[in-house]
Amino acid sequence: MPYTRINGRSIYYESHGHGRTVVFLHHGFGSMQMWKDIYPRFLEAGYRTVLFDRRGYGRSEPGDDFENFYVRDTFCDENVDDFHALTEILDLRSFHIVGQCEGGVIGVMYAGRYPDRVSSLTIASTLCFSTVTMPEFNASKFPASFEDLEPDLRDKFIQWHGKDHAEPLYEMARTEGGAYGIGMFDLRPRLSSVTCPTMVLYPDRSALFEVEQAVHMYRGLPNAELAVIPRCGHNSYDQKPDEYVRHVMNFLTRVTAVSGTMELDFSMTCIAPAPAGSGS
Repeated sequence: MPYTRINGRSIYYESHGHGRTVVFLHHGFGSMQMWKDIYPRFLEAGYRTVLFDRRGYGRSEPGDDFENFYVRDTFCDENVDDFHALTEILDLRSFHIVGQCEGGVIGVMYAGRYPDRVSSLTIASTLCFSTVTMPEFNASKFPASFEDLEPDLRDKFIQWHGKDHAEPLYEMARTEGGAYGIGMFDLRPRLSSVTCPTMVLYPDRSALFEVEQAVHMYRGLPNAELAVIPRCGHNSYDQKPDEYVRHVMNFLTRVTAVSGTMELDFSMTCIAPAPAGSGS
C-alpha cells in the first residue's frame, strides 16, 4: 500500500493515471474513500488523480497528540504543511485542487500560501463564515451521537476510519475543532490571497450551510465563478455525482484552454458553468 512518512507519521495516499494532476481533499468526517465514485471519471478523461487521508483520518496515523492537534488553532496550517510535504514527495509542481467542505478550507489556505503550485481550485460545500461559535453550530446540526446514527452511516464511518478510530473521530468532528475551529469561523480574510482560477460549487439545499455562503465566497475571491447544483443536499459529490463531475470537468477544461497565459477574462465571469456539450 502507498504510505509515506510526513512529520514522523505514516500518511496514506494513492496516485492514479497520467496527465494534468487533480488532488482531491476530503471533508471533515471523511477519508479519501469518499471519492471512490468520483476520481475514476477523471482518470477516464485523461487526468492524473492524487488522493490522500489527512493526518488522523482513514488509514493515516493520528499521532499521540491528535486530540490536542484537532482543537488547536494551527490545525489548518499544519494540514497545509502535510499537504505540501506530500506534493514535494510526489514532485507535484502544478496541479488542480478539489476540496469538499472542510477540504475546501485546506484548499483555500494552500492556494493562498503556494500560489505558483495551484492551477485551479474548486471549493465545494465549504462554509465561508459562521454567525455563532462552531460548538453551538455543531450542537444544532449534529445532535446524534455515534451510537445514535443510522446503522448504514455508522458502518460507513467504520469502513473509512477503522472500528477503533471511527467513533472518537466522529465525536470530535461533530462537537469541536477541525478546520472550522472552536470559536467563530471566518474564511473571508483569506480569500483575497487565492489568485488562481477558482470555482465555488454549492448545493442549493444543504442542511448545514445556506447557499448564500457560496455567494459570499464567490464575491471574496479575485478570480472566481459560482455554480449551484439544484435540488441537492450538502454531500453533492454523493447525491448528484454526475452534476458534480460535469461542473468540475467543464471548469478544468476552461482553465486548461487558457493555461498558456494562466489568466482568465474574469470581466465576463460566469455565474454558472456552461452546460455539458456546449463546446465552451
